[in-house]
Parts: sequence; structure tokens; C-alpha cells
Amino acid sequence: MPSIQPRPAFLLAQIGAHAARRFAERVAVLGVAPSDIGVLRMILTNPGRSQQSLAEELGVVPSRVVALLDALEGKGLVERRRNPADRRNYALHLTEEGARVMAAVWELGAAHEDELLAALDSEQRAQLTTLLEAVAVHQGLTAGVHPGYQGPPRGGG
Repeated sequence: MPSIQPRPAFLLAQIGAHAARRFAERVAVLGVAPSDIGVLRMILTNPGRSQQSLAEELGVVPSRVVALLDALEGKGLVERRRNPADRRNYALHLTEEGARVMAAVWELGAAHEDELLAALDSEQRAQLTTLLEAVAVHQGLTAGVHPGYQGPPRGGG
């Protein structure tokens, strides 16, 4: 019979699921979901970007981005402005409320990380980050983009 010792892939999945659930609980008080935050972060780091560039970076069809942006616009967090260089395209920007929500997210995210990694000292945290980055690169994951966007759209998020 094989050993019952936890394997690294299982531990990553277990901790990842726990971390995702706890993060979603934390940011729910702001009226946003983790999927909202990912899109807001991408707009925050590249204001004025097009819907098309956002779809390409997320690795999804443009209609999926339209649905995500419609929801964020409905919450008053994102605005689409006509691109002055190409009136057929929209430039994406955070609203003042979107910027306020993201500032709160950074604070909640830091507290979340501190709680999650409380068992590690700063050197161990740095080592863990380096190791996980190496695994992500080797797996061909796009830096800073959660692969969950590429799944089927889910309601409410």
C-alpha cells in the first residue's frame, strides 16, 4: 500500500483552496469577488487599456471580458471611455470607487498573506515565493493572471 504522506501537489491544492476561500470571505465585505479584483488590478496597472488587450492577457474570448466589465461597471468600479485614437474601442479606467476598493483590497491582501504564512519567517516566505514562481513559469502560467478566468463563466461574480 502506498504511503499516506501528503504529496506536494495535494498540499498546493489544499492550501490553494483554503487560501482562495478565505480571501473571498475577506473581500466580500467590499462587495467584490476575487475575479473582480483580478480584472480591477489589471486595469489599475494599465489604465486606458482596451477590452481586447484585457481579453488577450486573460486568455479568454472578448465576450467573456464584456460580461466581466458589465458587472464591474454596474458596481460603479470601472468606466469605459471612448479611445480618442480609435473611437471604435473603449479605454478602461477605474472610477474613484474602484480605486478606493483596490486600496482596501491591498490592505486585506496583506493581512490575508500574513495570516496564511504565519508559520514561516521572512526568509522562508521569500524561498517559498521563489520556488512557486519557478513552478508557475515551468507550467507556462501567465504571471499575475489566475487561470480561473479561462473556465466557463459563473454567475454572481
